[in-house]
Amino acid sequence: MQRPNAAQLTYGSATVVLTTVALLLLSGTTTTLGIVVICAAGLLLGALVAVTMPGRERPVNTLANEEIRVPAQRVGAGAETRIGS
Repeated sequence: MQRPNAAQLTYGSATVVLTTVALLLLSGTTTTLGIVVICAAGLLLGALVAVTMPGRERPVNTLANEEIRVPAQRVGAGAETRIGS
């Protein structure tokens, strides 16, 4: 499984917060067990939203797939090449 991207994390987090707040307000529960169940439901729904959201279309490039390029040395740009300095 790939790492989640920023959109997946954002939508999952927003779902957790909004779902938990909405369920707590709508249910009106004041018991500890009720609050724990609602928080767990919000976490599960947020994780479900983050996992089912489409991910990246292409893999991220890493240095293992590419050659390391070293820039060529510049000739004639240093003070040692000037005449009459």
